[in-house]
Amino acid sequence: MKDDSDAPIAERAPAPDVASDAQADPPRKPFKARGSFVERCEECRLPVLNCLCPYCVTAESTTRVWLLTHPLEHYKPTNTGRLIGDVLADTEVFTWRRTEPDEGLLARLDDPRFAPFVVFPDDQPDYAHRVVGPEAVHEARDDGRIPVLILLDGTWRQARRIFRKSPYLDTLPVLPLHTSRHTRYHLRKPASASHLCTAEVAAELLRQVGDSAAADVLDDYFDAFNDSYASSRRHSKLEGPTPAMQRLLARRSE
Repeated sequence: MKDDSDAPIAERAPAPDVASDAQADPPRKPFKARGSFVERCEECRLPVLNCLCPYCVTAESTTRVWLLTHPLEHYKPTNTGRLIGDVLADTEVFTWRRTEPDEGLLARLDDPRFAPFVVFPDDQPDYAHRVVGPEAVHEARDDGRIPVLILLDGTWRQARRIFRKSPYLDTLPVLPLHTSRHTRYHLRKPASASHLCTAEVAAELLRQVGDSAAADVLDDYFDAFNDSYASSRRHSKLEGPTPAMQRLLARRSE
């Protein structure tokens, strides 16, 4: 989520991969915003001046991520939700539509293998009874289920609408993020330093539920993206790999 100014159970047979279509990249449309003239890498979507591809590293995680993404967010080069999919191969992406719930997501929610948690602030009393802490994720894992973080990928305003206008989310436990960290995101101006972007939220929660190695990789990959994009906006090439990039390169060579 971003600010408005820019949000194994061996006995069970696996469910059919009904969400495979949802995982595919949505159809591209011409990028008309500022910077549309810039030559971009087809893979990472960053300007080729500071391509991110050399620093892409995958990581293992016992917790999965499902992104419920606002349609407008798919086409923003500054979207950080896609960074999660680059790092965690099991990440699934579903497009949110008010009157047309994604059938792949509905099927996933009905799959008993998974224990999904909606990531959302715990600041309203009407769903206080649904709020849980990181220990609930550990309990689900101990019960043999696969914990899943459902991230509402859009601006804060869009995320609130997704949360309130999606009945299929109403019975799921709500997992808020409590952290003292401030956002490091340079590409969209937040109303508050406490408003983390989607990739930052994912990294912080992964760390809190015990997937620290994956969180560290995602944090470094986000920093590499952040610095690469910011430098490209200034039409300058980074002079050399940043510390985060150096750590990613070291992981790639392992």
